[in-house]
Amino acid sequence: MGRQLDEEAARRDAAAKLPPTSSSLRRGRLFGRSDANTELVLYAEAWARKIQLNMTFDMVREAAKRPHTPPMVTVAVRSDGSVESVTFVLSSGVPEIDEAVRRIVQSQAPYLAFPPALAREFDVVEIRRTWYFDSAIRLY
Repeated sequence: MGRQLDEEAARRDAAAKLPPTSSSLRRGRLFGRSDANTELVLYAEAWARKIQLNMTFDMVREAAKRPHTPPMVTVAVRSDGSVESVTFVLSSGVPEIDEAVRRIVQSQAPYLAFPPALAREFDVVEIRRTWYFDSAIRLY
């Protein structure tokens, strides 16, 4: 009985030392372009601007010439600006474009760390945008 209690205590101690799981993090979600939380909207706009203004279009230029659907993508950004995940809500239908979107998101990381007001509220922010490719990358 004593050994069983010691083993259970050791498991609890080990679990307490693990980093928080993605389900235990405080998450903010911006699935449109407007929200009551101004800090969240401003952060998402700065995030999108970084992608749109940097020279990343070359990563997708050739693949974007093929017929495709504009992909809808949710990017989860941690409070330190690192990328937690890139999830396709709607694929472009062209694997090269989807992979290029993943590479573009990762190539621009790290993003800005959350401002203090946003960091007090969230550990991760999920930003959903539809990606359009013409002469540049545009996120709507």
